[in-house]
Amino acid sequence: MQYRTFGRTGWSVSEIGYGMWGMAGWVDSDDDESMTSLHRSVELGCTFFDTAWGYGEGHSERLLGRLVKAHPDRRLYVATKLPPKNFTWPSRRGFTLDDCFPPDHIREYAEKSLANLDLPRIDLLQFHVWEDAWASDDRWQRAMDDLKREGLVEAVGVSVNRWEPANGIEALKTGLIDAVQVIYNVFDQAPEDDLFPVCRERNIGVIARVPFDEGTLTGNLSYDSSWPEGDWRNTYFVPENLRASVDRAEALRPVIPDGMTMPELALRWILREPTVSTIIPGMRKLRHVEANIATSDGVPLEPALAQSLRAHRWDRTPTSWSQ
Repeated sequence: MQYRTFGRTGWSVSEIGYGMWGMAGWVDSDDDESMTSLHRSVELGCTFFDTAWGYGEGHSERLLGRLVKAHPDRRLYVATKLPPKNFTWPSRRGFTLDDCFPPDHIREYAEKSLANLDLPRIDLLQFHVWEDAWASDDRWQRAMDDLKREGLVEAVGVSVNRWEPANGIEALKTGLIDAVQVIYNVFDQAPEDDLFPVCRERNIGVIARVPFDEGTLTGNLSYDSSWPEGDWRNTYFVPENLRASVDRAEALRPVIPDGMTMPELALRWILREPTVSTIIPGMRKLRHVEANIATSDGVPLEPALAQSLRAHRWDRTPTSWSQ
């Protein structure tokens, strides 16, 4: 495993982290399987774990707390997220701070997350949705500062909405945000335009989420893909999105080198970007943990191949199904 400095926090974190949504927010998750995979990731050098209260109303947080306490000899970094008060993901234009993150709500859910984790401190507490219209409102600023002064939170972050990487730049400019979490992958290259330059300028930690485009970049989707009732993917991969996603993945296949899988290519393409501090693929199964972490070997993607993937950029705008 290779390690990178997490912005101005100075933390040395694994460049392949662990996204924990699937351990609570998707059907057919199994806690025993999840814990086996989590423990294996620690054995392989993973040190950064991203969860949220919204992942099973604290279920994923409780799993992470168990993991951290089982490895007292390892420095494992805990990142979680505050749910918006209106429990609406993503935020929408016109939502106010009072709708989503009034100070008493910030305090209440920070304490709930601490109780779920059963830990004395959260390394990184993030806003799970964000609107830059809130950036200058000093109420969230004071609430987070209070949590930091009390030693309950070490760093503060924002998780920006899908396909809106610039809707967070004003928050970064306040000087109060230590990290930003953003969708960044072979298709979603837009964070490089405006967001990443600000992150470099201000030494902000960058968490790259959705590296496989919710599964598209695993190469396993087809026009007939379906999921059990209640699975979130049924609401995301509506027919118009599923067909377009499969077409994009198929167009990528001819450039994948012999001996490399599409997920490996997807991760190595992100790893070539030094602005990224860590990538958080969702991993529930042991084989995924081992395969994903194996990409962190210090071997860079061949420059010509990396450049060829520029042609696969897919600029999208938020829709009714792009939660």
